[in-house]
Amino acid sequence: MNIPIIKYCPGTLAEGYDTYSRQCLKRMFNGAKVSHVLPYDSPASGGLANIAFLQSQRRVSISGVQEKFSIIQVKSKLRLVGEGEQGTHILKPIPTIGSNPDQMPANEHLTMQIARQVYGIDTADNALIFFENGKPAYLTKRFDVHDGNKKQAVEDFAALANRSPQTHGEHYKYLGNYLDLFNVMKKYLPIYGLESPKLFQLIMFNYLFSNGDAHFKNFSIIETGMGDFRLSPAYDLLNSRLHVNDSDFALEDGLLPAQLSNGNIARRFHTLGEQAGLNTKSIASIFNKMLSNSEKVESLVNASFLNDRSKRNYLQAYQTRLKRLAKV
Repeated sequence: MNIPIIKYCPGTLAEGYDTYSRQCLKRMFNGAKVSHVLPYDSPASGGLANIAFLQSQRRVSISGVQEKFSIIQVKSKLRLVGEGEQGTHILKPIPTIGSNPDQMPANEHLTMQIARQVYGIDTADNALIFFENGKPAYLTKRFDVHDGNKKQAVEDFAALANRSPQTHGEHYKYLGNYLDLFNVMKKYLPIYGLESPKLFQLIMFNYLFSNGDAHFKNFSIIETGMGDFRLSPAYDLLNSRLHVNDSDFALEDGLLPAQLSNGNIARRFHTLGEQAGLNTKSIASIFNKMLSNSEKVESLVNASFLNDRSKRNYLQAYQTRLKRLAKV
């Protein structure tokens, strides 16, 4: 497999680039001219590359079906971390299971770009990158690491809710409903009133773009420079329907507790906002933002590195959810 012909920035999806744009280089690599091709073959290719990735894999965690590898940037080069080194980026190659696994890196990259560029959601910096054999991978910059090795405290909502496999069983991160997230956040964020609309918008985004794997560990808070906490940048956003036949929501009880789950999906989102303490104006503003900009979404989908079939399926899923949300 050869390196694909690049016509759009593999970071921002801006037209007219055959590698990373200056804007992408600034966000992802602090301005260094990093290549969009890694100095490795993909892990599944076998040989020395596979050995290197297997050794690196021992130093990172694996979430769900997708392997994650720790990468370090040294000047304008990227490589796998060595023993005792702090990674600056996380690499997700094509997974080995699921439908259309070769589309997963481009799917996550596109969805993250839509979240930031179209809806103004704070996301982890990200880009597509390619192995020497041409296979793509998703690359994200760690938002908890600064100045090389300084780490900020990050806690996911499963940890904040004191949930673990030992206390809540194997499916601990999928229990409950999305109102529970707000109740957890109230306990730990003094600036809850500022952060709750961001969480509400992110949950609505996950519904609109068919992310059926938005569980408790996919939401986090991060320490600020002042020593308090805020909602972390969004991460792990993708259209899961392209790969698995999952439900609308990752959490077992859905959007709301059963006694509040009345009406169509738009009505239920209104109820979620009200129960979370958002005022009517804020709820309406978020609805208006999420129901608009369909042309920008379509433009980014068309510029993405998904294949044509996946682009059609991605847009169809988005348009179906958009119509449902518009029915108040």
